[in-house]
Amino acid sequence: MSQSPSIQPVKRPLRPSTPAPPEARRAVLSGTFGSALEWFDFAVYGAMAATVFPVVFFNELTPAIGLLASFATFGVGFFARPLGGILFGHLGDRFGRRKILLTTFIMMGLASMIIGLLPAYSTIGFIAPLALVLMRFIQGIALGGEATGAQLMTMEHAPADRRSFYGALMAMGSPISQVMANLLLAVLSGVLSKDDFLAWGWRLPFLLSIVLVAVGIYIRLKVEETPVFKQGMQELGAESTNPAIVIRTHGVTILRLMLAYAPIVVTFYIVSVFGISYLTTHGYTQSQTFTIIMISNFLSVIAIWWGGRLSDVYGRRKILMIGSFFTLIAAVVFFQVVDLHSFPLTLAVVAFALVSAQFGNAGQGALFAEAFPTHMRYTGSALALTGSNLVFAAPAPFLASWLMSISGGSTVSITVTWVVIIAAALVNMLLMGDGRTLEGQRQQFGRYAPALRTAADPETATAVDPAVR
Repeated sequence: MSQSPSIQPVKRPLRPSTPAPPEARRAVLSGTFGSALEWFDFAVYGAMAATVFPVVFFNELTPAIGLLASFATFGVGFFARPLGGILFGHLGDRFGRRKILLTTFIMMGLASMIIGLLPAYSTIGFIAPLALVLMRFIQGIALGGEATGAQLMTMEHAPADRRSFYGALMAMGSPISQVMANLLLAVLSGVLSKDDFLAWGWRLPFLLSIVLVAVGIYIRLKVEETPVFKQGMQELGAESTNPAIVIRTHGVTILRLMLAYAPIVVTFYIVSVFGISYLTTHGYTQSQTFTIIMISNFLSVIAIWWGGRLSDVYGRRKILMIGSFFTLIAAVVFFQVVDLHSFPLTLAVVAFALVSAQFGNAGQGALFAEAFPTHMRYTGSALALTGSNLVFAAPAPFLASWLMSISGGSTVSITVTWVVIIAAALVNMLLMGDGRTLEGQRQQFGRYAPALRTAADPETATAVDPAVR
């Protein structure tokens, strides 16, 4: 006589041994490469906004105002990202992820190449900064569609027990690009004279985009549409994916996700964008500064890797909270340590801040994706991600520079603002919950999970119930 199944706790593996299907591996390769390229262009722009653009495109202004104007153009990309998120999110929910990702990839590459070819202000006047702003706007639109689309393409192809890890691999594009960009810039600024770097050396990273785009298109053409999206086509036909409907039905969720992600983006852009300007004006050479950022972002790649692994076990929200808590500590001590003018200590505090942010960042992709149904997932996730970047990331370098300028060089107001934002986000996350799986099933996280074992077959290896994976 058979007995009904009984629930037994099963220890989750930190590294699942089940091999991923070939299509999932191709999606990871495509998404990681595309994400790295798009963030590489964004990273180079951020570094140039802090060092070169005030001289090349805003040399008619005073140094302080030129830096503010340069950071303002940096922020334009973030203001464009919600537009890209709405546009490509809607199209991605309607027509699929694959076609949209090819489009955004090409847009970013072409815009970056044009930036590398732009004449200076001294050559064509106000047309130069105007064209720079336009290209930055196009970059923002492209990244608004790319950042979420690459995560969704990868996670919807991924095995159910490692979706957060696969989504975290897309987040690696940001620190990997920072390593690539700052390594290249450190070499160029170390090899070239200051005049040569300002004249043409800074253009080389942007011009490299055309080569990377060609390779990326080839890789992305090999990836098929996601099975989760294909299965959701019937639901898609029954319900509208109009962005207005997504906002009306999931507006509160979008706002809460925006705030939850704030510690990550505020920390990242204060440290890796404003921080470059701060370090180069407080006793560090450009080469030393680029080296510090490069090493710190390299360590961040490792943090994302483990954050993604642990997020599939302990939950996406918990990993985001842990990373955010450590960014709070980093915010309190960052400027105090940098002002000691010690290269090892500055490297340590920059690395601690960026590692903390990227560890928490590993939980973002899955947390955002699982908050929305399939036919609204691209739009909802993109609105939350780009909205957080618009509200918290875009103003960060500009606001930090402005606060320091009106306080006579003091960084206390920057630290206070930074800490308040992170504290509010942590309270918000304490009141949130984790979402369901991409298929809409209940999830349960923890080192041990319920599993099914039948009394008639006690020797059979225990498997985790798919309803709680």
